[in-house]
Amino acid sequence: MRTHVPFSKFTSTSIVALGFALSGCASLPSSGPTKHQIMAAERQAANDIGFKIVDLTSSAIPVANQPPTLDLSTLRALDRAGRVDLIGPGDGLSISIFEVGATLFGSGSTGIGGGSGDQATGGLDPSAKSKSLPNIVVNEAGQIKLPYIGVLTVRGKTTDQIARMIERGLAAKSQMPQVLVELSRNVTNTVLVSGAVSKPGRQPLTLGRERLLDAIASAGGTGTQDGPQSTLVRFTRDGQTADIYLEAIDSGSSADLVLLPGDRIDLLRRPRTYSVFGAVDRIQQFPFDSRNVTLSEAIARAGGPSDTRADPSAVFVFRSEGGAGLPPTIYRLDLSKPSSFFLAQEFQMRDKDVIYVANARFTQTRKLVEIINVIFNPAIAIRAVTQ
Repeated sequence: MRTHVPFSKFTSTSIVALGFALSGCASLPSSGPTKHQIMAAERQAANDIGFKIVDLTSSAIPVANQPPTLDLSTLRALDRAGRVDLIGPGDGLSISIFEVGATLFGSGSTGIGGGSGDQATGGLDPSAKSKSLPNIVVNEAGQIKLPYIGVLTVRGKTTDQIARMIERGLAAKSQMPQVLVELSRNVTNTVLVSGAVSKPGRQPLTLGRERLLDAIASAGGTGTQDGPQSTLVRFTRDGQTADIYLEAIDSGSSADLVLLPGDRIDLLRRPRTYSVFGAVDRIQQFPFDSRNVTLSEAIARAGGPSDTRADPSAVFVFRSEGGAGLPPTIYRLDLSKPSSFFLAQEFQMRDKDVIYVANARFTQTRKLVEIINVIFNPAIAIRAVTQ
């Protein structure tokens, strides 16, 4: 015999269960606090860590100063004049000495004779002889030692100046000595490129005057993994260092420094990112794919505030001002006002900013109703079928 439960009794039981359930709304899972919970916690948290909440208005948009890693002034400050043709310790020199008549350095042919008389030789003495002294290494004191001459201090000299020094040293010992000096190994006039490049290593500088971006390109660039917006250039000159993102340096600009001997270029992988949490479709960390990203673009990439869960009047940007000497700041944007969309286009995101879209106050209640529907709708359907 089938027992029927009166519908009124079932409804009363449901109402009682609903009452208990409503009292437990606060224990339902949530993606984060509501606007009122954030604002209510401001006083205590502000005392603990010193942050402040600022409502974004046309007069309260933070100045769009470039962060230090995009500010070119520190890099430009390292610009200075210098030479790339002076010899120093560790360099290798190739020396060729030409003599006529009785020679000091042997009897090798110069290759510039080859006939009899001035008409055949063009005024050159066919008895001229040459001697090559390859790979004469400049010692730590900046000196070289040559036969019949002795020690010469060549540090800080050009190859032409060194050739004239050798000629003067041989003048009293040889007939019409002429000297050619070439750089066979370049150590002094080089820069070092390291880090996130395809071909790290030492690069020679030439009278063509290579620039910062030239050296990075010669090292193979950043490869396919990191773009310029994710690569930090650490440039060191004379003990001073400037950090700048590669994307901020324009080719041929004043920030694209002309390189000098001893410069160091380190490329570091430092992706700039911001994170989005709360009542949005995509809770995710997003990279900066361009030099500047606005708040409106950042919210759009996360799918915008959820139609069913978000409180559009409570979009927060959590920002640690870092070394700027300012307290951590929470910027609040009210997207329920049309004018706020213009403000969102002016607000510039910074590295490691956090966007939080607050849940609407009714979200917990809506979740509870959905749970009740899941629990009780099957029972109601079964009741209808059995009747």
